[in-house]
Amino acid sequence: MFVKIAGTGSVLPERVVDNFEIARMVDTSDEWIQTRTGIRTRHIAGKETVASMAAEAAKRAIEDAGISPEEIDLIIVSTVSAEQSLPCVACEVQKEIGAVRAAAFDLNSACSGFITGYQMAAGQMKAGLAKTALVIGSECLSNYVDWSDRGTCILFGDGAGAAILRADGAPEELEIPSVLHADGSKGDSLTCSLGHGKDKVPYDEYYRMDGRAIFKFAVRKVPEVIREVLSLSGHSVEEIDYFVLHQANRRIIEAIAKRLRQDEARFPMNIMDNGNISSACIPMLLDDMNRKGLLKPGMKLVLAGFGAGLTWGGFYLEW
Repeated sequence: MFVKIAGTGSVLPERVVDNFEIARMVDTSDEWIQTRTGIRTRHIAGKETVASMAAEAAKRAIEDAGISPEEIDLIIVSTVSAEQSLPCVACEVQKEIGAVRAAAFDLNSACSGFITGYQMAAGQMKAGLAKTALVIGSECLSNYVDWSDRGTCILFGDGAGAAILRADGAPEELEIPSVLHADGSKGDSLTCSLGHGKDKVPYDEYYRMDGRAIFKFAVRKVPEVIREVLSLSGHSVEEIDYFVLHQANRRIIEAIAKRLRQDEARFPMNIMDNGNISSACIPMLLDDMNRKGLLKPGMKLVLAGFGAGLTWGGFYLEW
């Protein structure tokens, strides 16, 4: 018995920024960006906020699951880009969707956030503390992008994805084939520093990234974590229908598929149209696949994320 995804939802801002517009800001080209990242366009928030997109994605997931908001016991929002510190985004979502019974909190695990949120929600179900959970990744990364830095401004976009989680068995029967890891010693590879408190750090409101270090980290650690998850699930890599990965870079995903010696067709991507939206990537990709009818009952999936911290993790899921 597993914690299953009963419904999905996602939302993107109205404004679309293509590579040609980026090329008017920095020294780059559509060909250069597509060759190195796979990205053609990204969506950039205007009037949309982290909370408003999270709430809209949640409403769509609730509708897809065919439940009422009052059935939700827990709301977890993963974000690194909320416009305000208090109240948390999850409480804003609770208010907007009318989930009056739900506990609510935010987490920051960067691009691994949806994986972390799933494991936390599944743990609550295993403990008998929740039956239905709403896990959301929502980001306005454009608020923290340096539009003069070619190395980062080409990558990031805004959006939100949500999933309704429900247990398909009693708490004591639930299996949670999921793993999380972190390595803070390599945290300088991807940063966004805000000075505060007694321990002031150099103020830098923009994302800074060592792209080469992140590439090497992802290509090494994601295949490892996938194998860990498969070992816990009792399945082989050949039995998995889809590997749903964080959409950081097309080259990273292709390299991971090659390391695992699996067909790239089993590694779906939407980075071409959306860019990297941190913790929103995985639930948004799931929703894309769900809406297109690609996910059939009984299909076996492995989801994996990786990002700042450094953090990485994954879980096995049956649709």
